[in-house]
Formats: sequence, structure tokens, C-alpha cells
Amino acid sequence: MVRVNRSRLREGCVLADDVLGPTKRPIIPKNTIITEPLLHVLEKFLIDEVEIEPVLANGEPFFEEDVIGATAHRQPISSYLQAVQRYKQLFQSWQSGLPIEIREIRELIIPLLEQMAHAKHDLLTVRHYASKDDYLYHHAVSVGVIAGLLAMELGYSEGECYQVALAGALADCGMAKVSKQVLWKSSALTEAEFNEVKQHPIFGYRMVQKIPALTHGAKLAVLQHHERKDGRGYPLGIQAEKIHPYSLIVAVADVFHAMTSERLYRRKQSPFRAIETIWREQPSKLDAQAVAALINGLIGLQKGTIVRLSDGQRAEVISARSDDPVRPIVKIIETGQLLPLNQRRDLFIDEIL
Repeated sequence: MVRVNRSRLREGCVLADDVLGPTKRPIIPKNTIITEPLLHVLEKFLIDEVEIEPVLANGEPFFEEDVIGATAHRQPISSYLQAVQRYKQLFQSWQSGLPIEIREIRELIIPLLEQMAHAKHDLLTVRHYASKDDYLYHHAVSVGVIAGLLAMELGYSEGECYQVALAGALADCGMAKVSKQVLWKSSALTEAEFNEVKQHPIFGYRMVQKIPALTHGAKLAVLQHHERKDGRGYPLGIQAEKIHPYSLIVAVADVFHAMTSERLYRRKQSPFRAIETIWREQPSKLDAQAVAALINGLIGLQKGTIVRLSDGQRAEVISARSDDPVRPIVKIIETGQLLPLNQRRDLFIDEIL
């Protein structure tokens, strides 16, 4: 992160830390993208300096002569945003008919996976950086990294984790063959349009099937990531016993990221609300082990974790529950009140701090 004077900020800068007001409560939370109205908020509250990411929300580097201090190493969020922009370029090349160069995907995803393995909670915040228009590119990079991390949590070998990550990143490559009119439609799809979109796993499989650096399992994950255990998925409608284990992992990563992202015709959810939905409503559709890996490996609500609740209050996790993993007992930091979230369904954890 870098610390800059308020006067040097510009639209597109990304806050790397909470901006605190006079009461020491956040007036603008970290991960927020700076806009013109927010610049006025900072001025109103007499905030002179803020911490920002060294890259803008669009992946471009932030260069300033007045940087007060900066970390020398590359931050995971910066790497992520740059990976998204590179993926966008690659996707556009596939739309124009160029083949997939697996080396480029590997150089984009694997270093990021290794970086995020030591900063897993950052993956819960990258949803703030995606807009509706660039959802597809964020989705590909995020699904690749999340799928790779789930494979690690499940005990797969390093080589297998890399294959799962590559499969996740390429799961939607077939979208490049969907008509642009359908791909960027801002309203709900018609049945005919959705049927076209449902062909993207087949398009994607054709695009990767002759790539020798991808294993058979990784190629099947591209084809099968929308299949479901109960046979109600697509494009083939196969059931659990015919779905490759890699596909089960990518499916969980795909569903989770889609639920937590702002899309052209759907609003994003908190990662914890998404997990709760997946935990309660998807047992017949998604693999239980992969879902458990998502909860344990990515969410990881340990005792002492500081979180922000949906009403803005900061709280400390006191005791997690195995039967309701995203609704622990928390202590409100400002008041000291103990609050069992399983008894307060109107509240939920919004973010880990």
C-alpha cells in the first residue's frame, strides 16, 4: 500500500485501509474505489492522508512523486488487478479468433495463486473492485485462484492444484464464442439467449481440448463446471458419479464468486451471506467436501477474528459453530455485548477486517 496526500488522489484509487472519522469509526471502509463525491467527503472530514493500493481499480499502476511511504514488494490486490486486466486482453484475443496460449494463462494465474495462498482473506475483498461491465474478467481470475486454494485445502498435490486453478481460470473461456449482444446484455436473458450461454462449457472444451499442458481432468472441469450432483446442471445434465472431482471444486468456486459479485442483472452479496446460502440450500447440487473447504480454507472464522457486521458495527469472533459456521458468537467491540448471530438472522458478517 502507499500513503498519499488527499490532494493527490484521483478517481479510481482504491483505499487500502479504513478511513476513520473523529470517533474512530470508519467513514469510508477499505477496498472502496475513490469517486468525486468521496473526495468531497474526505475534504469535509479534514482527512489529509490515506492509504491506497499501488494500482488503480482498472489495474493501471498509481505513480506519484508525493508518495509518503510504500511497501517494496508487490501486494496481492495489486497483482490481482493487473491479472484481471491481462485476462481481459487475452479474452478479447479469443473473441477475435486467436487460440489460447496456456503459457500466458499459467504465468497469470499460478504466481497469483501462490501469493493469495498467504493472503486468503484478500480474496474476500476483491469483489469491491469489480464493476458490472468487467465482471467476466474478474470472475475468471477469481475462480481460478479460489479453485486452486480449495484444491490445496483438500490435500491435492501441487501439480493437481495448478491444474484445478488453470481449469477455473479457463472455465468461462467459451464465453468468447457467445455473441456479444447476449454477453453484454444488461437485462435478464430470454430463454433462447440463456440457451446460447449454456453452450459456453462446450465451446470452452473445444478451445482447450488439444492443449497438451492441461490434463484430462482440467479439460473436463471446463466442460463440467455447471453440472450438478442431482443431474440438473448443464450442458450434459450428468449426475455426481460422472462428474470429475476437479469439476466439483471449480463449480463451488464458480458459484461462490458469482454470488458475491456485481453482475449486469444481479446484485452482489456478502461472502458470508453467499456461504450461508450455499451451506443451507446447495447440498444436493454441490460437493460437500468442496463446500467445507471453502468455509474452512477461505472464510476461516477463528476466535479473535475482527469483523464488520451488516449494520456497520465492529465485532470480535468469540466462538465459532460447526453447525452454523458463518454465524458465530461475537462481541461488539464498542459496547462489549455478546451477540449469538445464529439468533439474529437480521444481522450477518459483512467483512473480515
